[in-house]
Amino acid sequence: MCGIVGVFSNNPVNQLIYDALLLLQHRGQDAAGIATNHGNKFAMHKANGLVRDVFRTRNMRSLPGNVGIGQVRYPTAGSTSEEEAQPFYVNAPFGIVLAHNGNLTNAVELKIELFKNDRRHLNTDSDSEVLLNILAHQIQEVTSGYSLDPEGLFRAVSMLHRRVRGSYAVVAQISGYGLLAFRDPYGIRPLCVGVSQTESGAEYMIASESVALEGLGFKFLRDVEPGEALFVDMDGKLHTQQCADNPSLNPCAFEYVYLARPDSIIDGASVYLTRLKMGEYLAEKVRNQFRDGEIDVVMPIPDSSRPSAMELALKLNLDYREGFIKNRYIGRTFMMPGQAVRRKSVRQKLNAIGSEFKGKSVLLVDDSIVRGTTSREIVQMARESGAKRVIFASAAPPVQFPNVYGIDMPTRSELIAYGRSEEEVCREITADALVYQDVAAMKRSISDVNPSLRNIEASCFDGFYITGDVTDGYLDKLEAARNSPRAEPEDLLRSQLNLNLATAD
Repeated sequence: MCGIVGVFSNNPVNQLIYDALLLLQHRGQDAAGIATNHGNKFAMHKANGLVRDVFRTRNMRSLPGNVGIGQVRYPTAGSTSEEEAQPFYVNAPFGIVLAHNGNLTNAVELKIELFKNDRRHLNTDSDSEVLLNILAHQIQEVTSGYSLDPEGLFRAVSMLHRRVRGSYAVVAQISGYGLLAFRDPYGIRPLCVGVSQTESGAEYMIASESVALEGLGFKFLRDVEPGEALFVDMDGKLHTQQCADNPSLNPCAFEYVYLARPDSIIDGASVYLTRLKMGEYLAEKVRNQFRDGEIDVVMPIPDSSRPSAMELALKLNLDYREGFIKNRYIGRTFMMPGQAVRRKSVRQKLNAIGSEFKGKSVLLVDDSIVRGTTSREIVQMARESGAKRVIFASAAPPVQFPNVYGIDMPTRSELIAYGRSEEEVCREITADALVYQDVAAMKRSISDVNPSLRNIEASCFDGFYITGDVTDGYLDKLEAARNSPRAEPEDLLRSQLNLNLATAD
């Protein structure tokens, strides 16, 4: 879960990128970084922390240049070390910096190829560094001397698409040449482009969500197509080309359920409107399971579930109340590493208004239930505040499978719905009743808003992995690496490398 931005301007971009990262802060709160290009040199600053904490005045002054990229990060591969904050840099060919949102499913195999065939050294466990080196190698393969044109660059991206599996939305700078962006052939992670017409000419911004563009005065042009690459050269000319053989659009359902801001539009579908639709379909299930008078009031778990809860209450003609007040200075608990930290942070983040609960049968609506830690604490808070009955409703279906495409829920053991029935989940979160959205209804909520979205990537709900390379064995290795993060990635790579070398001998 990351937010990325790239900017080509006729004026210094450091403040513009900083402001864009603030608008994308909800996508990652672990680390932030900015890299700019001034002449033929890169300037870069990155560190762990929120955007406002990472960048001080002295840091901003050290980032000159009219072209730059930035990223806010929550780690899904690699560790939380500061060295793995992005952007990443490689010096050859030309000098490239890259920021990535997503997760590569064949990162281990690519590490072996990079070492054995391409003779490239990787200094971290981050799959983003793998992606950068694959891009650098492919650019090197299609160029000779100091010449680099858009056609050659697009050939390099095409070659990258053939080697890389998984999800990736990318912004990159090539020193002295321009700004590059591309999206994986399945269009899993979002990416869009906007333009601002100034007296000095057109300026471009490429970002994870449209809210970053619109919030900074850029006109939304369109979403980057799956498999497509965009390149803005140093003269400010925008070049585009489809670089994948068989692209298909499969946007991630969890963007609409939880991750994206409600005021964003992703692949032609308003996030806010999709959440309203989720509330509408969830209301149908609630109506079928409960009699009139069994529910006194509907309450959202702020903030992502608010549109769904409002629409559900409207459809069922029930009172809607804000029973929990959110402390906005606490991070998103789903994105916090560690169960103990998440549990403690729930109480710090939310405070119940006792008068709204006392003596009432309350229907609590949340966007989803992932690990169950937050849900359990919230149910207990409602009871402590005097609720006589607590019904819990999820605007998303049960999260039963790991997400391997860039959302931090990679192990089955961490998912409360894995291997449990709805009744068992209900007991685990200590609710009196539980209502889940149906998978088909969730997908329909998105396609109702944009009928052209016929294929939705919903692997964490339905277990179907669109890239075709995720097996039970892959998930077992992923879980083993997660449970022993310090040793497993390096040991796994070394063991596979030794096996391949022995086979070659």
